[in-house]
Amino acid sequence: MSQLTIQQNLIEAAQQRILLLDGAMGTMIQDHKLEEQDYRGTRFADWASDVKGNNDLLVLTQPDIIFDIHCAYFAAGTDIVETNTFNATSISMADYHMQDLAKEINFEAAKLAKKAAEKYTALTPEKPRFVAGVLGPTSRTASISPDVNDPGFRNVTFDELVEAYVEATHGLIEGGVDLIMVETIFDTLNAKASVFAIQTVFEELKLTLPVMISGTITDASGRTLSGQTAEAFYYSMNHVAPFSFGLNCALGPDLLRQYVEEISNVSECLVSAHPNAGLPNEFGEYDMGPDEMASHIKEWAASGLLNIVGGCCGSTPQHIAAISEAVKDYAPRKIPKRDVKMRLSGLEPFVL
Repeated sequence: MSQLTIQQNLIEAAQQRILLLDGAMGTMIQDHKLEEQDYRGTRFADWASDVKGNNDLLVLTQPDIIFDIHCAYFAAGTDIVETNTFNATSISMADYHMQDLAKEINFEAAKLAKKAAEKYTALTPEKPRFVAGVLGPTSRTASISPDVNDPGFRNVTFDELVEAYVEATHGLIEGGVDLIMVETIFDTLNAKASVFAIQTVFEELKLTLPVMISGTITDASGRTLSGQTAEAFYYSMNHVAPFSFGLNCALGPDLLRQYVEEISNVSECLVSAHPNAGLPNEFGEYDMGPDEMASHIKEWAASGLLNIVGGCCGSTPQHIAAISEAVKDYAPRKIPKRDVKMRLSGLEPFVL
């Protein structure tokens, strides 16, 4: 299937219904109770440093587990799964001394997710499935000093972020993703580096893919870590003309709603949201069950706030199945400005 056909199928699906994202990858991985040797596999058995917790590495050492997680989400009703690449940049992988593996991990993660998408598209041709290649925020921030005693210090530069994101984007595209998702953004400058990198790769390869942008409101202040409100963050990134704009992580659906509405009121593109399954308890676990989470999301859909919805930390295929059932009878959010041309990237105009 050509890339243009996939994009047309995506646009048609978005016109017809609220699209479903998947839920948490880390939560599902934790259920497997993997140990150090499981993360290492045979290839990295003699690696000099510990790698337990490097979930992105599992696309190389435990690909069957990651593939099965993608399939579980598709079986639950997901339209778009996210690649297991949240930390798969050279910057974040350096924490494990694995920065040289970044492109390979993105490539293999994309292939695994695409394999699952093709399997479920073949089973339900009337409901094609898609893969979003995830670019995470990295473990460093370009706007904030990590040293309280030296507020002018930065441990990463804009150019270093761009270089890391270019490499990761190449890997995702070569692996066959259908969209690019810039996810869990807490620093707008990091996000600007990521979209600059994406557009650089698009120009180099002479192609475009839909770009999703999803930021994170870090607490009850209603602001990102770098200090912007949801609306301000939207206007800071709207020049990218994204396919969708939204929020994920940090908060549950009860606390995140007001900020999703804030974006929904101004957004000239699709609105996405994938909240946590509530707030973590004293053990770091998420207690909001599928039915409770779905009840919140149902009200969002009834209020016309959503085009794309899923779950973040603590959510499972059971959560996604309940959300799918909750939103199935509601039309997707209408874009406020009827004369606005939606664009799948900053390069080519498309009308949704």
